[in-house]
Amino acid sequence: MRLLGVLHCKRPLCVDGCPVSVDIPTFIGFIKEKKYQEAIDTIKATNSLPAVCGRVCPQESQCEAKCVLLRTGQPIAIGRLDRFAADWEAQNAQDQDQGQDGVTKAPSNGKKVAVVGAGPAGLTCAGDLAKLGYEVTIFESLHAAGGVLIYGIPEFRLPKDVVRREVDYVKKLGVTIETDVVIGRTLTIEDLFDDGFEAVFVASGAGLPMFMHIPGENLNGVYSANEWLTRINLMKSYKFPEFDTPIKHGKKVAVVGAGNVAMDAVRSSLRLGAERAMIVYRRGRQEMPARAEEIENAEEEGVELHLLTNPVRVLGNEKGWVSGLECIKMELGEPDKSGRRRPVPIKGSEFVFDCDIVIMSLGTSPNPILAQTTEGLEAETWGGLKAREDTGRTTHSRVWAGGDAVTGSATVILAMGAGKQAAKDMDEYLRSGSTQW
Repeated sequence: MRLLGVLHCKRPLCVDGCPVSVDIPTFIGFIKEKKYQEAIDTIKATNSLPAVCGRVCPQESQCEAKCVLLRTGQPIAIGRLDRFAADWEAQNAQDQDQGQDGVTKAPSNGKKVAVVGAGPAGLTCAGDLAKLGYEVTIFESLHAAGGVLIYGIPEFRLPKDVVRREVDYVKKLGVTIETDVVIGRTLTIEDLFDDGFEAVFVASGAGLPMFMHIPGENLNGVYSANEWLTRINLMKSYKFPEFDTPIKHGKKVAVVGAGNVAMDAVRSSLRLGAERAMIVYRRGRQEMPARAEEIENAEEEGVELHLLTNPVRVLGNEKGWVSGLECIKMELGEPDKSGRRRPVPIKGSEFVFDCDIVIMSLGTSPNPILAQTTEGLEAETWGGLKAREDTGRTTHSRVWAGGDAVTGSATVILAMGAGKQAAKDMDEYLRSGSTQW
């Protein structure tokens, strides 16, 4: 009987908590035996991006939240062990006979599948389909593959060489990646069908930023977190003028919002030389959506948390640049639809933060371009594509979708889970030759 982890759990609930169903007890058992190649092979059997997941996956609310040890203390550090195995492989990689880092592929079945978007959902779906023998091409709108992994998560939290290594692994599986192709503009989904692709998986993410629509949001020095991080991470504006993508290096930066993206944006501002970096959030600490680890890291670096505080106006100088952020203090009232207590303004409590950069980190929504240019592909009123949660099937009989393009902004691992589910259903549908949807 194979060793089931360090606890010999009768029922490893941690696997139930993993959206991509990694065999956690087995890979931990291999690490215990110092069989590190076997450990990473076990992880890669269901997870094509282990080094990424080991760094940014919220294990504390997923696999580690199911660990039986949590009942009496701290859970096993599954995320750290995942990261260890992936990094060990990078440092000790050896070419395998299969040429796929130990992964065996099925023979080619001659069927072509297209994936829109080279983010976590797209890379996962493409990798799984390639293992099953499909000829897979990913079409990416930006000039580098990785999606939010490459443009949205800072270097200090997820090094770019780690992302490139994971992308290279998917390429080794036989996946072709074409960059600078905007599906819906450069090519349409119907063009892909005309080119011989039998099915399409849409994993185009959620790249449209949200704003508060308050006075002054159009001033110079107001950024969305999406633009801020993309300019820094992918377009290397921090090296201006060596790279010709400018960004203002503010001295006093206010980030509106309290999710993981907000923490990335505010910590990035410190690395650009900000002397004061602030989080402005209308609810309290318990309601902050960011991971506790990210909040703690931000505070350790000197980020100020201004809670129960809501912006009402961005102030500017005579040259059209940000000079301050007018806010009002809040108190928590009755719960709203989200289940969190609704913030209520306190009359007469207005005040002004002195700042020269304001970053809005209020979430993002999917780009409507695909639904607008593809007959039969329907979207929700807020922008997300309509798709079944269990299979990823959309309202179009040859199109699947998953990740942020369906759910709006969510976690990397949930997007990967959607990619796996869609790949499984696409394979079953294409192999059966069914005309039923």
